[in-house]
Amino acid sequence: MVRILAARGLTDPVTVPGDDRGLSYGDGLFETILVRRGRPELVQAHCRRMLEGAGRLRIPLEQADLDEALDQAKSLIRQANGQDPLVLKLLLTRGSGGRGYRAPQHPEPRLLVSVHSAPPMPSAEGVAASISEVPLTVNPLLAGIKSLNRLEQVLASEQIPDTCYEAVMKGDRGDLREGTRTALLYRWQGQWMTPPRDQVAVNSVMVGHVERCLGRNGESLLEAPLYPEQCHQEGFGGLLLLNSVIGAVPVRTLAGRRLPLPERLATIVDLAKHVEEFR
Repeated sequence: MVRILAARGLTDPVTVPGDDRGLSYGDGLFETILVRRGRPELVQAHCRRMLEGAGRLRIPLEQADLDEALDQAKSLIRQANGQDPLVLKLLLTRGSGGRGYRAPQHPEPRLLVSVHSAPPMPSAEGVAASISEVPLTVNPLLAGIKSLNRLEQVLASEQIPDTCYEAVMKGDRGDLREGTRTALLYRWQGQWMTPPRDQVAVNSVMVGHVERCLGRNGESLLEAPLYPEQCHQEGFGGLLLLNSVIGAVPVRTLAGRRLPLPERLATIVDLAKHVEEFR
């Protein structure tokens, strides 16, 4: 049975015991969902990712548990007194497990529901990004799922210069994989591209949304590695940062060097603003 805990307001705490495996080992998952005009967006995609991650981690979770949590979130959103936009956070842990890494045979997961003010949105005219010195390591068994273990991203975030919005992290081949909190989408030789999704830490819900929209317009989204030097070659047509909270924003400079900002990038920015899936 999944225990659902909901914060009563934007700042009210919930009580989690010290033996919770999410606290002890990062044994769990989370989703951050944009709420605009009182409606959570891309809910089905967020639920699919959490269910997939729970299946891979063997944490018992069903759609009915998520539906109950989302129902409780409605009252939290109403208590926000008209603040807009908001961020709805779902945080799943395996529950209590005592000492030791081995999980209990019959876990009782906890699903925490909370609502928060949305962060400031980046400039629509583009942002500056750095390239992190913290390498991104992706275990194939964990690739794509939004686990609670984000220590690499924490370390990389600490090093983001004050003049930059985001830091892009590199993989083991020196390729640009993703930002500390964003996915990458770029234009290369007339084609929309994204780094291989089996090699990133988080399989982006927003990238999936954009891909579906492009498909309806007769365009495709391909997967291929992106290298820093590629960003300054003739065939490069711009880089965007995406996640489900900010949508999509172009990168104006990367590691202090200007990137192209063709009008074509506005296509992705517009698609990210107009989601169709509400709860």
